[in-house]
Amino acid sequence: MLVQQRQTVGVIFGGRSGEHEVSLRSAATILSALDPEKYNPLPIGITRAGQWVTGPAASEMLSPTSSPDAVAALDTDAPALAPPAKVLTALADVLPQLDVAIPVLHGTYGEDGTIQGLFEMLGLPYVGCGVLASATGMDKIVMKQLFRQSGLPVVDFRWFARHEWVANAQRLTDSIVEELGFPLFVKPANLGSSVGITRVDDVSNFKSAVELAARYDRRIIVEKGYDVREIEVSVLGNDHPEASLPGEIISSAAFYDYADKYSPDSQSQLVIPARLTPDQTAAIRALAVRAFQALDGAGLARVDFFLLPQTGEIMVNEINTMPGFTRISMYPKLWEASGRSLPSILNQLIDLALARHAEKTQLARGPNSASSAGLDTPPGPLSSRAAVREYESC
Repeated sequence: MLVQQRQTVGVIFGGRSGEHEVSLRSAATILSALDPEKYNPLPIGITRAGQWVTGPAASEMLSPTSSPDAVAALDTDAPALAPPAKVLTALADVLPQLDVAIPVLHGTYGEDGTIQGLFEMLGLPYVGCGVLASATGMDKIVMKQLFRQSGLPVVDFRWFARHEWVANAQRLTDSIVEELGFPLFVKPANLGSSVGITRVDDVSNFKSAVELAARYDRRIIVEKGYDVREIEVSVLGNDHPEASLPGEIISSAAFYDYADKYSPDSQSQLVIPARLTPDQTAAIRALAVRAFQALDGAGLARVDFFLLPQTGEIMVNEINTMPGFTRISMYPKLWEASGRSLPSILNQLIDLALARHAEKTQLARGPNSASSAGLDTPPGPLSSRAAVREYESC
């Protein structure tokens, strides 16, 4: 009887973003749910200083009993970033061992197309959206502009750069308040988990809200606030994505902020499935797939909606291309309510990653290259080991 060899799956977590801690919790959930008969999981941590670690050091990052001092000691170069040569050495040791990667990195330096670009360069299959969808899905300004161009309904918004605020703070304040009114939501353009977001109900808090958002990004988006129900849908697939049953967030705070999402004392409720009419459910699921396809999504995403109770209007709020996988996260809970367990979802995500990678290897690379429609199959990309060594030799 032929025994199938287990695939080595690198679960990459941590990172340099403000969502470092959420990433650790998501990775712990995924590592515990991977089928041990099919996969050999390899935990790979990225410290706050950008150093890649494996083995006991990675386990220490994930340990709920680890002390902050012990984990901080991994960042031997903190607060500066880890030297590039040190990072490259770690990559050369780790990445060649992998059959596929799951980059469970939330926010900047991971969910924004950066690590996806690295994997593309190395020819390493990876779970989730590619460079384009990851980058545009992380940038709330570009994301909403693309949604509008695709005919998807979005909230009214304005955006500006930090240097514009420094030069013309009062003029921007007056213009935005006159156009959008109150309440407003002030956000950094690139971040997630509600980090750096402030609800503003009058002009006295606008300046401090902008200054908070500007700590996290050089571009700030200001959105019109509405009295809404918050609906979320999980999406799974490549060319033919599926949408889960919708769920609803009933926040116990002024809005669904970081503490409300992740605090063990949070009083927020997750209502799954959401209490919607059949027509509303169908419309929201269809819009979730359209939003996913508008950015050329792949693998997975969670699409968040606003439903206006007074009018029944549905608006796309945002897409999260690497949603949380913590024990209280909506993405796995929505699929569980739709009849799919987390281990089965992870199996499908890995299969989707490998299928997408295989499809890419069939693409022609230039005018003289063979294509999948031609006589020969073009050579695949460099192995991750060869690519790293080639980079180091430059």
